[in-house]
Amino acid sequence: MIIQKAVKLAMNVFEQKMEDFAGKADTSQLTADVALEFSAALKDAFSEAGRRAYQTFIESYDLQEPILDVNGQKLRWKMASPKSLLTPFGTMQITRSLYQADAGGKSYCPLDDFWGMKDEFATEDVRQAVAFSMAHLTAGETEQLFEKCAWFHPSATAIKNITNNIGDFVETHADTIMQAVQDSQQLPEETDVLVASVDGVFVLLREQGVQQGRPAQRPGLKASSSENTAYRNAMAGAISCYALPSGQEEKPQRLQSHYVARMPQQRAVIFKQQFEREILAAEEKAPPGTTKIFLCDGHRSIWSYAQNNQMYDDYEKLIDFYHTTEHLSKASEALFGKSSDLSNAWYNKYRKKLLEDDDGAESVLRSISYYSQNIGLSKSRQEKLETERTFFRRNKDRMSYADFIVRGLPIGSGPVEAACKSIVKTRLCRSGMRWSRLGGQRILYLRCFVKSSRWDVFWKQYIQLKRSA
Repeated sequence: MIIQKAVKLAMNVFEQKMEDFAGKADTSQLTADVALEFSAALKDAFSEAGRRAYQTFIESYDLQEPILDVNGQKLRWKMASPKSLLTPFGTMQITRSLYQADAGGKSYCPLDDFWGMKDEFATEDVRQAVAFSMAHLTAGETEQLFEKCAWFHPSATAIKNITNNIGDFVETHADTIMQAVQDSQQLPEETDVLVASVDGVFVLLREQGVQQGRPAQRPGLKASSSENTAYRNAMAGAISCYALPSGQEEKPQRLQSHYVARMPQQRAVIFKQQFEREILAAEEKAPPGTTKIFLCDGHRSIWSYAQNNQMYDDYEKLIDFYHTTEHLSKASEALFGKSSDLSNAWYNKYRKKLLEDDDGAESVLRSISYYSQNIGLSKSRQEKLETERTFFRRNKDRMSYADFIVRGLPIGSGPVEAACKSIVKTRLCRSGMRWSRLGGQRILYLRCFVKSSRWDVFWKQYIQLKRSA
C-alpha cells in the first residue's frame, strides 16, 4: 500500500510537470534546442517526482505515538521536526516526529534511526557517489561534476563534510574494515609469485618546516610561506600476484595488485602494521609453492626494515633493476663523463652482464675498481664513483637478475612505483595543495580501495558497520 501510494504520486507529479512543459514549449519542429529543452524537462520531472515519492515513502513509516519507551526511558512527543536531506533526486524536505524526556535532554527522532539517517544529511547512495568522486577529484571538481550530470548538487563544503565523516569512520574502524575486505577477496588461481614492494613519496604538509633546496632569506624579503609548509615522506605499499610466463620470450604476467598508502608518520609504524596485515592475508590465500619476493628500490631504511623483520625471512630479496641501472649510469658518468662513447659502451656492457651473468654485480665492482685506479679522476668524480661503488657493494646479494630472468620472475617494482604516482602524487600533489595528515589519510583510504578494485566490498562493509554503530 505504501509503495502504491508513492508510485501513484510520482506518476501524477511527472505527468503534471510534462504537461506544463508541453503548454509552454514550441515543439512544432525538431531542432537541437528543442531536444535539449525536452531533455531538461524530463530530468526536472523525474527529479521532482522522485523527491515527492521518496518523501511520501519515508514519512509513511514515522511514528505518531504520544509516548515512547526507549531503552527503559519514557519519551514524549514534542513536535513535528523538519529535516532537509540530500537524495539522488535532489534536496528533499521531510517532517518527522521528535520525542524528548520530560526532564529534557537529547531529543530522539525514531524515523532517522529506522533508515540509518541519524546525524546524516545525505542518503547512503549520495554519500557513496561523493566519496568515490573525492577519491579522484577535489571538492570543487566534484561539485562541478554533479552540477553537470546528477540531480543532486552538494556544495563543496558539504562534499568535504561527507568525505571527512567517512574518512574518520574508516580510520576508527580500519582493522575491522580491512579484515572484512581481505576475507572477501581471493587471489587468482593462476598465482605463481607473490611480490611485496614498499616505497616513499614526498607530500607537502600544512605544518611548520623548512622546504628542501630553498635559499636562505636575504635582507628586505618578506617571510617565506615555507615556514608553514614542509615536505614529509608518505609511504605506499603494493602486494602483487604474478603468473609465470608460458613462453621463453614472455614476461611474468601481473594478475592483481592491492595497495596500502599512509600519510607521513615517524618510522611509518601504522603503515607497516597495515602493510604486513595485507601481506599475511595474501599469504593465507596463495597457492602452495608460491614464490615470495620482497622487491624494492635501494633505500636503506626499507632494506633495514625487511632484514630485521622475521616475516620476510622466507622471501627472496631483490633491488629493483631499473633503480640499479640508474646507479650504473651514474657510475659510468663518474668514470668516463656524460654521454661519451666510452661511458655509453661501459654502461651497455655491464647492464647486459647484470641481466645475463650470475656474478654481474661483482663484475661491475671489479670494473669500477680497475678504472678508478688506472684513469685519472678528479676529486669530485672520485667521490661520486665511491658513492656508486658503495651502492653495489652493499646490495650485490640483492642483484640476482640473471637467475630471476631464467626462472621467469619479475625484476622491477613497477606496481609500487605506480602506486606512489597514481595513488599519492596524482591526487595529493597538485599545484598549491597542502595537507593535514588526517585530511590526506581520508583521501588515501578511499583511493586505495578504488585502485585495488575493492570499492564495492569496502562500501558494503562500511555501511554495515555504520548501521550497527
